[in-house]
Amino acid sequence: MWPRVWQVACTVDHVREPGDFYEYRCGRYSVIIVRDHDGELRAFQNVCLHRGNAICEGSGSGLEELRCPYHRWAWDLSGALREVPSRKGFGTLDNNELGLITARVDTWGPLVFVNLDTHAAPLDEYLEGVPRDSEWANLHEFRCSFTTTSNVDSNWKVVADGFSETYHVQGIHPEMLASIDDMNTEQHVWDHHSVSHQRYGVASPRLRDRSDQAVWDSFVVTQGERMGPEFKTQSQALVPPEGQTIRDVIAQRIREHQLTRGIDLSGYDTDGLLRLSQYNLFPNTTVLVWGDMVNVLISRPGATPDHAELSMYLLAREPQGAPAAKPFDVALPADASLGVVIDQDLSMLKRFQRGLHQPGFTHLTLSSEECRIINMQRVLVTYVGDDADSLS
Repeated sequence: MWPRVWQVACTVDHVREPGDFYEYRCGRYSVIIVRDHDGELRAFQNVCLHRGNAICEGSGSGLEELRCPYHRWAWDLSGALREVPSRKGFGTLDNNELGLITARVDTWGPLVFVNLDTHAAPLDEYLEGVPRDSEWANLHEFRCSFTTTSNVDSNWKVVADGFSETYHVQGIHPEMLASIDDMNTEQHVWDHHSVSHQRYGVASPRLRDRSDQAVWDSFVVTQGERMGPEFKTQSQALVPPEGQTIRDVIAQRIREHQLTRGIDLSGYDTDGLLRLSQYNLFPNTTVLVWGDMVNVLISRPGATPDHAELSMYLLAREPQGAPAAKPFDVALPADASLGVVIDQDLSMLKRFQRGLHQPGFTHLTLSSEECRIINMQRVLVTYVGDDADSLS
């Protein structure tokens, strides 16, 4: 499957200027993404055509060429062979036959996607209805401030499934219940991908106490910093003006906080700021879109089928004219905290993986609330078949 699907590799901010490069890895696959001297975004399989050495590692700026560090074969940033040391020893070499192996590369908003299959459908076709559904957010305005990568003790599909439903909120996120409607979620499934639209700033119908103070306390604990650094701890709920709700108050506080950063969100109503659009992109990416920020969660295969790598991107709007800056990429230790909600999600992964190994557990039992997981599994089978070993 992996060489045949579009995958989020990095953000535009990683490869914005000529000479910027980024190495994307997924399991054993490695792709070099580079901005060439003409400003075009290019991608290549990360392999020297001499003996197979990987050409690049990591990311950086100011690249003038792609040169293998082993025997120093070199290509220009368009992938054309430019130098072979001691060339006469090879006899006749045709430069046109020794260009770097290309991969497809394209962007959706601030995200850079790659596909090793050069005959694959274009990205905008692959994404189906997702770009149109997300037009309201003007994703091109977002920039990536930092990314994190951490290793987790579960299969990559377990990670992806955990960010594909909200049925689990009642179980492991009790702090969220008073500020999320976890029961009346609008969901839509295309072919490969799906989305849920979920209202925040309102209490779950599961709760008896759905007071303004309960909603306020829950929002402060789980997302208070969206309203500003002064809302890190619980406080007395602000009283809504006549004709408004506590949800409107929270949305206005978000606007006021963003205005201190030079960001005008007056064009986004309460629903635009407090309705989460959660896009599940097959096979392994969840994109959480709010009016003021975007979070991206990507799961990839780890060293064994019992392990995965989780990457998270934080993107925000920047003031008009703000200078571009490269994201700060951080590799996190196993005990690092990612916030109360994500920490709760990750705490379940190792238990999930242990449970899935039990010999008597042969089938999932899923509800309509988990329709995005059902769809992911359906599409996965179309790529790899239904043999258990092939699904690792």
